[in-house]
Amino acid sequence: MIMKKAILSLGFIFLSFIMFSQQKSLDQKVDSVMNLMTLEEKIGQMNQYNDDWTATGPATVDNDKATQIRNGQVGSLLNCMGTERTRSWQKIALESRMKIPLIFGQDVIHGYKTTFPIPLAESCSWDLDAMELSARIAATEASASGIQWTFAPMVDIARDPRWGRVMEGAGEDPYLGSLIAAARVRGFQGNKPEDINSVIACAKHYAAYGAAIGGRDYNSVDMSDRLLWEVYLPPFKAAADAGVATFMTSFNDLNGVPATENKYLLSDILKGKWGFKGFVVSDWGAIGELINHGTAKNSYEAAESAIKAGCDMDMESRCYKNNLAQLVKDKKVSIALIDDAVKRILRVKFELGLFDDPYRYCNQIRENQELNNPEHPKAARQIAEKSIVLLKNENHLLPLSKNIKTIAFIGPLVKSLKQNKGFWDVEVPGVDSSFIVSQWQGLKKKVGSGTTLLYARGCNIEGDNKEGFPEAIDIAKQADVVILSIGESRDMTGEARSRSNINIPGVQEDLLKALLATGKPVVVLINAGRPLVFNYTADHATAILYTWWLGSEAGDAIADVLFGDYNPSAKLTITFPGSVGQIPIYYSHFNTGRPATSDTNRYYKSAYTDLSIYPKYEFGYGLSYTNFNYSDLKLSKKEMKGNDQIEASVTITNTGEYDGDEIVQLYLRDRFGSICRPVEELKDFKKIQLKKGESKTIKFIINKEKLSFYNQKLQWAAEPGEFDLMIGASSKDIRLKDSFELIN
Repeated sequence: MIMKKAILSLGFIFLSFIMFSQQKSLDQKVDSVMNLMTLEEKIGQMNQYNDDWTATGPATVDNDKATQIRNGQVGSLLNCMGTERTRSWQKIALESRMKIPLIFGQDVIHGYKTTFPIPLAESCSWDLDAMELSARIAATEASASGIQWTFAPMVDIARDPRWGRVMEGAGEDPYLGSLIAAARVRGFQGNKPEDINSVIACAKHYAAYGAAIGGRDYNSVDMSDRLLWEVYLPPFKAAADAGVATFMTSFNDLNGVPATENKYLLSDILKGKWGFKGFVVSDWGAIGELINHGTAKNSYEAAESAIKAGCDMDMESRCYKNNLAQLVKDKKVSIALIDDAVKRILRVKFELGLFDDPYRYCNQIRENQELNNPEHPKAARQIAEKSIVLLKNENHLLPLSKNIKTIAFIGPLVKSLKQNKGFWDVEVPGVDSSFIVSQWQGLKKKVGSGTTLLYARGCNIEGDNKEGFPEAIDIAKQADVVILSIGESRDMTGEARSRSNINIPGVQEDLLKALLATGKPVVVLINAGRPLVFNYTADHATAILYTWWLGSEAGDAIADVLFGDYNPSAKLTITFPGSVGQIPIYYSHFNTGRPATSDTNRYYKSAYTDLSIYPKYEFGYGLSYTNFNYSDLKLSKKEMKGNDQIEASVTITNTGEYDGDEIVQLYLRDRFGSICRPVEELKDFKKIQLKKGESKTIKFIINKEKLSFYNQKLQWAAEPGEFDLMIGASSKDIRLKDSFELIN
């Protein structure tokens, strides 16, 4: 009887709290719950488990997961999707003593059901509004399916295409990467967390994961503090400034200290200097992996180190669940650390409205509506078009005429459906691949009734089998033009997909050689999640479109570009090497004391004796079906003082035969500094639409912030001196130059 009264009393307190919660501040709400929790229940909120359906890391088997949730030992589940599934788990959570709802997380990286281009491809659009929109649609579909939290955006700067996770980010540049990070956070989170169409975002992987030595996933990172602050931290700071709700620690060690126990990163910078109020989750099993790193001898030490550093939630390692209570009892960990972590987690759950209505994300009618919203594929098609990079267009082969008589569409990726989604797509329960538009379907819908479309596979993506070559050659001979779709398979790039050989695999380039021998013009579509090395194709194909992995509307988007219904405008956000031996290669390098100025003057210079100093395609590169002329560069003044600013204006004219978009890029160079400065740095850009024959004058503002950098004392400052200003169509294709001086 006494026990029943206690339970009823606790229930009344909790019910009263819910009834009057609207009258309390958020902190008061959190404190009201905290005051009722036991230590074990608090630790439960810091524990995240994977659902039983699928695993995105080394799986841990739990035979009593439901019991643990019912006992308040779990605060979050990942890889749990669908309103029916999430409702069933939430119901169990509400059977716990404290009835604290679960938060459901998922890797919604580039779309939920509607799949958008992989993030690296999308970044090549340089269209911040488009990237925000794709994240918004992904959030709408995911939240309708019971999910409140996405483990995105990945904002790691990456300059090594051997690293498989390069496909998840925005490329090599911290300025552009920071803008994209903020746009994606805005898209996922919307105007406020409680918006039913929003999910909370997670900036990952904190920090410097993209600089893994040798491009090998999970490997160590060794860099100076100045490089960390100037290149690798800015996108994380931008995400924090945009209000991102969570951060995820990276797997790597940074200068010998694993990120998951790195107090400098988590407490000093993130929660200290930046004032981050959300919570930090480890990556999958990363706390337990401190043992492998050699910085903890067991899970007890690993848990102690991670919580003291500032990691609030343990994803899948069980280190917190099994050790934190004992660490508190042993006086190794302060209860204040536990309380701080739990308050951060509960605060987010309150902001999501889960305490008011734990089932608010479990509306099956809304789920069906949003997963079948006809506006979503339309947006995916438009964003996919914007992500396709035209690398070559010899003799203006593209765009093709819709009245062309015969087209041979050849290659191992022509009729594939799921391949178009790329890595880190979501396997939505109950949804097959039939909604994906294949490249064949897209082309077939596009051509006129008088066009004959021929097909041959030719070869596989991998392997040395050439048995399909004769059929491919035969149909090529019958065609007016050949379209060849080649590249990687979707699972060759992504987590744990680092590759030492990033050439186009198998005999696909041999197939191109055979097709070119027919004398027919060949358009090559390259499908990939990373920059590949394809020198033969680059040098011999008639036209090349880098189509990446474009998502569920890939076929229609590719057809739109091939036939000129969309004029390609994308530009590379990562440098394409001509050889693996050049890696890492990026545009904003230092000049060195012995700079190489050409491939013919390389001895006793910073160069290779057997490789070019130049990439195959530079950062910012991308062609259009039209041409753009740059003229009339003007600076408002030649000297800038203190917090003054300079306005630079330039006129862009579409001199070609098609309407089109141009991404005008502004680069700066600090000629002389107290430390070495890059040969050029992107500091602004404008994406403009111009009709055939139209001109527009655009303006850029140069202020002290754009001239600043981290000096030897890690002070963010601008130094007086001369600066070069360069405006162009890429980091190499600089059309106009001028200079100015910053004076005291």
